Parts: sequence; C-alpha cells; structure tokens
Amino acid sequence: MNKKRAALYARVSTEEQALSGYSLDAQLEKMRLFCEINDLEIVGEYIDDGFSGTNIRRPAYRKMFSPGERKKWDTLVILKMDRIHRSSKNFMHMMEDLKKNGQEFVSTFDKFNTTTAEGRFALDIIQRIAQLESEQIGQRTYIGMREKAISKRGVMGFTPPFGYDLKNGELVNNKDEFDTIINIFDMYMNGMTLDWIAFFLNKNGNRTRRGNPWNKYNLRTILHNPVYAGYMRWEDTRQKHNADTVVSVDEFNQIQKMFAAKVRDPNKKNPKYLVV
Repeated sequence: MNKKRAALYARVSTEEQALSGYSLDAQLEKMRLFCEINDLEIVGEYIDDGFSGTNIRRPAYRKMFSPGERKKWDTLVILKMDRIHRSSKNFMHMMEDLKKNGQEFVSTFDKFNTTTAEGRFALDIIQRIAQLESEQIGQRTYIGMREKAISKRGVMGFTPPFGYDLKNGELVNNKDEFDTIINIFDMYMNGMTLDWIAFFLNKNGNRTRRGNPWNKYNLRTILHNPVYAGYMRWEDTRQKHNADTVVSVDEFNQIQKMFAAKVRDPNKKNPKYLVV
C-alpha cells in the first residue's frame, strides 16, 4: 500500500516574530514527527515567513495550491488551525476546495480530521474562535496606534511620504525628493495648474518614488498632506514632527483654500485639509 503524501504548511506573521509563539522551525519539527508516526511521506514543505493569516496573499500558500504543486500531495498538514487561516470564510473555501479535489486536512495540535461530521463541526468552531482573536488583536492595535498619535510619542510605523525618509523612528529629509516637493508647492502657489505641473516634472525626468509619472491625482495628494507644513496626519489627529518643512502652516492653509475656491459645488467649498 502506497504511503499518503503530505504537504506541510508553516506560517508566522511579522507581529508573531516578536512574541513567544511557535517558530517556523518548531512548527516544522512537530509536523515532521507527526508524519513519521503516522506513516505519511513528506513531499513538500511550504513556509510563509512574515505573512498574516487573515488573507490568502501569501506566496507559499498560493504555491502549495497551484495546479502543479497540489498534484504532489494528498494530505495537508498544519500544526494549529490559526497557522493556515484566521478567516472563517477563507478557511471554509479552502476546505470545500480540498474536498472537491479528494484531499485531506490534518491539524496536529488540535487533533481534528475532516472525515466525520463531528470533526467538521469542531473545525468550524475552532476557526471562528481564531477569527475572533484576530479581530480583537486588530482592535487593540488600532487603539494603541491612536493613543500613540494623540499622546505624540514619536513617529508611528509607516512608509514615509515623498520627500522624507525614516531614521531612528523620525522623519528626515530626502534631499533629491525634497527639492521636487519644493518645486511642486512653489509652482502651485504661483498659479500653475496640476496638469501643467505634472507635464513640467515629467518632461524634466522627475518621477514618483515608484518610478511612475506625475499626474494631477498624486500631485493633489502631495499638496493636501500637512506633513509638508510640519504635521503628520493620522485619522483626525495631527502630530508635529521635527524635520524640515516645505511651507508654513499659513501657506499650507492658503493652498487648501485655493483648492476649495475651484470647487463648483457651493456645499463643498469649505477646505477639508486645513491645519488648525
């Protein structure tokens, strides 16, 4: 009798790397031992390092379920339920897909299988608990970030806006980009349209950080961002930073009024991005 072929899946998120959860090596060691005891032949190990379990945008997960790869295995082995999915919806879609393809599912820690009604019911309950825990973590993270923004305890983790870099958790000028930002604000304050500014920048070889051409949409984002007047924005909070600024608060607010003056709808003429 041929051995059943097993695919091992291990995952750890960026947040979990700093916590005392199961490391990738520990997950794999326990799953390998399970396969040895249960006479399963390991034909693939799929590892997602630094990816959340709330979605399926994970390279190893997608590779494991690609048509070429999934022909290699009969049983998907994980250590715990929350390693594969933290969304009940995504988990149930995966289970339906496994069933359609005649493949089995094993969670070694939870000791569940998919061959009985009781097992399927228990799996669903455990998965819903994992989703609840994930949502609670998200809520706590949001509250912590908001408290940090309100209490002004330094820069939160985020991608710095065009014109700045992050150094030791603080904004610092990126000289090449900063010169472009100065030109953008100068041109707009001198009455040039967004389309004309984009044409000028692109003609002179200027590009966004990702190498894309400038257009009125990304220029509008720049001109509405209070970071260039000395304030970082997070939801309805403003936090002053110590990096060089492009314009004063008064100049920034004047630009917002210039935008508002061009709006045709009288109900929308009040500037939305003022720094007060």
